[in-house]
Amino acid sequence: MGDPGGRLHYHVCVEERYMQHRILHGAEYNPDQWLEEPEVLEQDIALMREARIDTVTLGTFSWSLLEPEEGVYSFEWMDEVMERLERAGIRVILATPSGARPRWLARKYPEVLRVGPDRRRRLFGERHNHCFTSPVFRERVYELDRRLAERYGRREHVILWHISNEFSGECHCELCQEAFRRWLYDRYDGDLEALNRAWWTAFWSHRYTSWEEIASPSPLGEPNLHGLNLDWRRFVTHQTVDFMLVEVRALRDGGPSLPVTTNLMGFQRDLDYFRLARHLDVVSWDSYPLWHGRGRTTPRVACGELDHNWDPEGRDWVLASGVAWAHALHRGLGGGRPFLLMESTPSHTNWQPWSKPKRPGMHVLSSLHAVAHGADSVQYFQWRAGRGGSEKFHGAVVYHDRRTDGRVFQEVRELGGILERLGGMEGSRVEAEVAVVFDWENRWALEDAQGPRNDGRLDYVEECWRWFDAWHRRGVGCDVVHPEGDWSAYRVVVAPLWYLVKEEWADRVARFVEQGGVFVTTVWSGVVEEHDLCHVGGFPGPLRGLVGVRSREVDVLVEDEVRRVAGVWGVCEGRLLCDVLAVEDEGVEVRAVYADGFYAGSPAATRVRRGRGWAYYVGTLLAQEGIDWLVGELMGEAGVVPALRVVPEGVDVSVRVTEEGRRYLWLLNFREHEVVVELPEGVWRDVLGGGERRGVLVLPGYGYAVLES
Repeated sequence: MGDPGGRLHYHVCVEERYMQHRILHGAEYNPDQWLEEPEVLEQDIALMREARIDTVTLGTFSWSLLEPEEGVYSFEWMDEVMERLERAGIRVILATPSGARPRWLARKYPEVLRVGPDRRRRLFGERHNHCFTSPVFRERVYELDRRLAERYGRREHVILWHISNEFSGECHCELCQEAFRRWLYDRYDGDLEALNRAWWTAFWSHRYTSWEEIASPSPLGEPNLHGLNLDWRRFVTHQTVDFMLVEVRALRDGGPSLPVTTNLMGFQRDLDYFRLARHLDVVSWDSYPLWHGRGRTTPRVACGELDHNWDPEGRDWVLASGVAWAHALHRGLGGGRPFLLMESTPSHTNWQPWSKPKRPGMHVLSSLHAVAHGADSVQYFQWRAGRGGSEKFHGAVVYHDRRTDGRVFQEVRELGGILERLGGMEGSRVEAEVAVVFDWENRWALEDAQGPRNDGRLDYVEECWRWFDAWHRRGVGCDVVHPEGDWSAYRVVVAPLWYLVKEEWADRVARFVEQGGVFVTTVWSGVVEEHDLCHVGGFPGPLRGLVGVRSREVDVLVEDEVRRVAGVWGVCEGRLLCDVLAVEDEGVEVRAVYADGFYAGSPAATRVRRGRGWAYYVGTLLAQEGIDWLVGELMGEAGVVPALRVVPEGVDVSVRVTEEGRRYLWLLNFREHEVVVELPEGVWRDVLGGGERRGVLVLPGYGYAVLES
């Protein structure tokens, strides 16, 4: 989406004014849990210095102490904490505490509690159990935020506002129903018949005759009206953003215009982060991969789904590719700029199926992996483990034994020293000549579709990752972009399972190809438009003219059924869906055909020249081997040059480039044994190890190197 209007330039608002030429090293700090033990608070400062922690996130869940009763504020404890941190030279990312409201608020104003799709209001408890629409909730949040800004916004060591915490969820109360109707009224220009047409309500006689009849999706009522479902998801994002902007306005009204962020959660399903990130000065996110895990799952580390946080075979380098895919998303949300790693664990979590600790060396390696892929910070949840609560067994820099001679504390300290030596790299961008398209609206519509398969195996996030992984394993930097983003920097753009395609998006793709870009899309693309209505005239809808083929029908492969696909690159398998294609343009070149099935001999993959570029259509979901072969062809066709000629298995490669053109090659070994890497030609300065490198480099198990050309 390019550079969102109104966003402060990253280098001005963060790097030049606040980062002071270093990568931030920090932790979430909860002194409000230790007010009855003041000696602990005194010890914290000394321990932070010892651990080389230079930044803390403060106040995330402090509402009940900051405002113990309505309109009564208590800032004295935070004043003392601020003074200690400022004297020690420790910078503060100050959070607004709206992520967890106090009991008195819910007791006095029940409207602030959420109502579920089943129309039942929740009781007080957990986090994020609040209605974003409630005027009372917005008013109380605004007042507290404004006072925080008035009191602390001008302190030199306060560098950033952290808005709330991990926005998620939805509310179906009557306040939200009314807001939804108003939003729909504006979206459809007050034309109820336009809404009826867009939602295809003639089906099953579900036509609306008044705006008051419209209600959010519910298992008790209307769960399968796809246009309604898609617009509801859009509204939830809109209302969340609208609430967030109330908080931003309060901070602006109360103090100077410090930059703002909120901690995102990878590929979570609830919110369209591209829409939300438009209003952030800096993107940040929370990353919790389960290193060294194994089991029956897939390596979608960052999807916000707790059962997809490790590689089934325990291959940490495969998991590292999934993490890199999530890092690339958050770069993309910020228009290619660096992001902040707002939360990670220095050791283990406590909420995953298995809370495995990181093996020796993995903490430093995985943290540097984040920096290699665009992070300008490494921060933890949490600084000190709390003695009670649901996360009392979550990892921390200072654990329950309160010792500093343990492995975790020492590795945190070691990492702090390394980050200090990387000063000058902050603000640099990850080098990428290719990109994968990702769109939340496409995901919502695709997952909501009933057919052609309903077994949950048509996984949009995973399919996009499989293409990212093919580039990543070859040492090619790959970004994540929105359909409306700026594609001008890329040689190749891949859009797998691009189910929802607007007419104007197809026009943008055509211009990209005409100007020399290479575009790839797959089966089950160009199926519906923005209201989730099917395109007419044949799939891939508005992309037909560009790719020069039409899907006659789609074969659905059941269970472990596959189709053999014979291409110019070799024979591989097609999975899940297979288009039976008709070629509609004489310029189309067939790159692969089906070798079996009733459509044997028909095209499985094609390409066609358009202007100075190429448009590829892949009529099935290729097995990874097939994607790898096709990526090899695309690299040659588009002139994409990898960072390494040969990338050894287990080695993660990335390149960051500064505004001045300094180029840093990152090599990270996610295997337990040493790996030999053949370096590109020339002499390389070893940023961390010192001296010069040429020829080959031996990386020990969980070893790393940062080389400057």
